[in-house]
Amino acid sequence: MTLAAGVDAIVIGGSYAGIAASLQLARARRRVLVVDAGIRRNRFAAASHGVLGQDGRPPAAIVADARAQLLAYPTVAWIDGMASEARQAADGFAVTVDGAAYHGRRIVLALGVSDELPAIPGLQERWGVSVFHCPYCHGYELNQGPIGVLATGPMSIHQALLVADWGPTTLLTNGAFEPDEAQVSQLASRGVAIERGRVLRVAGQTADIELGDGSILAFAGLFTMPTTRVSSPIAAQLGCAFEEGPSGSFIGTDPVKATSVAGVFACGDAARAAGSVSLAIGDGAMAGAATHRSLFMPPV
Repeated sequence: MTLAAGVDAIVIGGSYAGIAASLQLARARRRVLVVDAGIRRNRFAAASHGVLGQDGRPPAAIVADARAQLLAYPTVAWIDGMASEARQAADGFAVTVDGAAYHGRRIVLALGVSDELPAIPGLQERWGVSVFHCPYCHGYELNQGPIGVLATGPMSIHQALLVADWGPTTLLTNGAFEPDEAQVSQLASRGVAIERGRVLRVAGQTADIELGDGSILAFAGLFTMPTTRVSSPIAAQLGCAFEEGPSGSFIGTDPVKATSVAGVFACGDAARAAGSVSLAIGDGAMAGAATHRSLFMPPV
């Protein structure tokens, strides 16, 4: 497919949400350009869980299969590169990728998010291996072993209450917040222990916590709530409105994934308060179908 005349939609981001959105457009025989920088959020994990029909498969294999299936449609083009700029142009939008400009009537933002972890030695190296944020994705594989929840703020109490179903849980407050009397009682009702010592580092083969007093707490796995940020400035460049979630801001959308900017849709983790692979795929399918309809139907 030639790109000289432009396309119906430029999808920025070629992970789960972006491919799902592109697939709906391709099946409507629309011309689609996917721009992908190749930085998936779950690239650190060895396996993806809780995904219908794909449970336990390596994330890279899932994406590779999905990309191959998408590119079998002749109206789809794919560019491996970084979209650095997007702006409104005549009859659509102009997107700059590695210095070259491409025109699309619509844009789908499947930008993903970046996770910013607490600055504790040993934490980043274990991210996606024995340190996680989603128990539905990784809790079962801990085999009901002891679990730590490293607090990053008041919302971490909800994570600790949730994680308790996957194993005996300890909430490591680490000075991030102090639970009040009602919260202490709530944690106790779920069997969650509270450790108020300062966390020095994460060590060991899984997720052993070394505290300031020199003691070691051994865990099968550790959960924490990172700060998230949308992985590209393009949504802000276009003027999309953002909303605040428990871990960071995300692109605001309506129920069909339309942003505040006409002709721009958003899906996946960048457009949700919290996400997963399954939710990203569903988001992408909705955004792709809505983008297609917007090409010929007047706004409601």
